[in-house]
Amino acid sequence: MKNTPDHFAHKSKSWDMNSKRVQNAKGIADLIVKNIELSPAIELMDFGAGTGLLSYFIAPHVKKIVAIDNSPSMLEEFKKKCDEFECETEVIQKDLSREIVERKFDGIISSMTIHHVEDQKALFSKFYEMLNENGFIAIADLDSEDGSFHSDNTGVFHHGFDREMLKSVAKEAGFRNITFSLANTINKPHRDFTVFLMTAYK
Repeated sequence: MKNTPDHFAHKSKSWDMNSKRVQNAKGIADLIVKNIELSPAIELMDFGAGTGLLSYFIAPHVKKIVAIDNSPSMLEEFKKKCDEFECETEVIQKDLSREIVERKFDGIISSMTIHHVEDQKALFSKFYEMLNENGFIAIADLDSEDGSFHSDNTGVFHHGFDREMLKSVAKEAGFRNITFSLANTINKPHRDFTVFLMTAYK
């Protein structure tokens, strides 16, 4: 593992205390459950799993979730509560923007992570390779914003995404049946930010 700076080290312990963050994860999870046919036989990867907020709400619907994140402090918090998850869990500390994980999954879920990855084309190609045939992605992130969502933009490469741009990136990687829906609206004092859920299949 390269010495990547852990931008979340100072936030990991208090991460789940933010009720907006919990509500956002639950809203995204509910939409994934509604839009994707999950089953007790499938194994998912949670990309940028963090402390496991999204995984927690998806866990009752699947067999196993493999949490992948490049932040050791976030994954420590994930491990502390993995006994509360209603499925098997596994934790892998990797930076998928630089490294590969030689595994195949039935699906890849992710919440508010891909804006931290610079090269979207490489990322979606990697997702495609890591999926079993007919596997799915369910990716939630911000619609295009003015850069004011984060109080500190360290480690942020994209101020949200244009949906059509992201659709073309996914299509180029080989994905089909690409759809977008509104997952949530995050209200901040200065403005509201919309969060989309993008789903697609291999």
